[in-house]
Amino acid sequence: MAFNPIHIIFGLKLRQARLARGLSITELSERSGLSPSYITEIEKGRKYPKADRIMDLAQALGYEYDELVSLKLDPPLSFLETPLTSQLLKNFPLELFGVDPGVIIDVLTRSPAEMGALIRALQGIARGYAIRDEHFYLAALRSYQEHHQNYFPELEEAARRYSRERGWDDAPLPREEAVLTDVLRKDFGYDIDVIPVEKYPSLAAYRMIFQPAGPGGARSPGATGRRARPRLLLNPALMPAQRQFLLAREIGYNVLGLDERALTNSPDRVESFAQVMNDFKAAYFGGALLMPEARVTADLKNLFAMETWQPQRLIRMLDDYGVTPETLLYRFSELMPRHFDLKVHFLRFHELNDGYYVYKHLNMNELALPTGFGLREHYCRRWLTVRLLRELAEQQMQGLRGGPAGSRPAPTPLPGIQRSRFLESNKQFLCFGFARRDNLPPYLNTSVILGIRIDDDLARAVRFASDPAIPEGLLNETCERCPLSDAECSERAAPPTRWLQEKSARERERELEALLRGEMPPARRRA
Repeated sequence: MAFNPIHIIFGLKLRQARLARGLSITELSERSGLSPSYITEIEKGRKYPKADRIMDLAQALGYEYDELVSLKLDPPLSFLETPLTSQLLKNFPLELFGVDPGVIIDVLTRSPAEMGALIRALQGIARGYAIRDEHFYLAALRSYQEHHQNYFPELEEAARRYSRERGWDDAPLPREEAVLTDVLRKDFGYDIDVIPVEKYPSLAAYRMIFQPAGPGGARSPGATGRRARPRLLLNPALMPAQRQFLLAREIGYNVLGLDERALTNSPDRVESFAQVMNDFKAAYFGGALLMPEARVTADLKNLFAMETWQPQRLIRMLDDYGVTPETLLYRFSELMPRHFDLKVHFLRFHELNDGYYVYKHLNMNELALPTGFGLREHYCRRWLTVRLLRELAEQQMQGLRGGPAGSRPAPTPLPGIQRSRFLESNKQFLCFGFARRDNLPPYLNTSVILGIRIDDDLARAVRFASDPAIPEGLLNETCERCPLSDAECSERAAPPTRWLQEKSARERERELEALLRGEMPPARRRA
């Protein structure tokens, strides 16, 4: 059920007015002539009555009509006006998570003062850590993907059906850029051009800009008025694989009928959850179009049947499909849980000013991945994502791959693999991926990896998982949380401040318990 703030607020006001008059739902039903079940539906925000029935309810309660339909709430519920009418809550996909707005009303009205304090606390946290609406939308989308193991059969079928209609089932891969461009121009009426970065240099950070058909904009330089055709502008610095994905994704918007969408990639602003969801659906479709499910599944079976790890096999798949490392591994994250019963996570890291930052993640492994707007900790340098970035930087210093800062990247990414075991949880993962230099400003080094939980399913599905040549790493979440000494870890980037704080807290708790029981302090007993 979609969240409608007007319905919710009216339901709250009706319940508040009824309780203020000391009436039960049955008594209000008798006074107003409306059924008890209908009044219950109204109070839960599921129904909104017509004007004549609102008048009946107002008269039964001794209220004015305008007073009952206003969006103003009386204390102690007045604190709800702002959050209930916010764009965030209006757009938040409650229905995706099976949340009934009526349940929200029950919770809010049961203890309004306590709920008011909780909501104000959450608002304070959001302001303190600069959490914006888009962060909630993106987190909701990730939760939705993880709940479905990142596999969506309706989008797979849409891509298959479109490929059949185009006669592409038996066509060789990769999908030719000229073919995709021709589809957008002829079937969907697109104009396709390049972003004029020489004239607008700040736009060089965008991979693409979409200009919909309609009022405003110019069809060609110097022209004005109504644009009759949509226009897609691509960054001239894009690699062929990046252009192909953006073209395939654009086809997805049209085939799936997705209107509410981002106009740039990457988007500077997120207007609604519908935009986030539609962008995801179009990207999923584009990946499935470039990398058909049956073909990728067969290739994964062949990859997993190898006795030893052979990174060139993975690099060859990039060429076979004509995709980027991110597209390849993300497609794996969609199909491996479904077809091989493997539990996976996907990470993309950026290196920026000698620091390493999570840019994108999908976590179906309950991975210990510290993220947060107030967190400024140092990821363990033994993570494969970080290790690959460090190796890439070393090769660049030697002039072997990518060159100095600001230069164009080498075409071949750096592959890597590792068995990772977390120090405290003892969870183990087989991780493989790539590092490369981005070809768009600010020319960051970036790494993408796919991690698979090491368990019986992995042993059955992936033969090279037991390859003794695969390096192993004992790691932690961040340096600040790691108990290893400098002698045990020469790669530490920061002192273990969080671990020491938690250790001191545990010691205080033990000594406090000993004091309250009248016992000798734990340290003295040991002596």
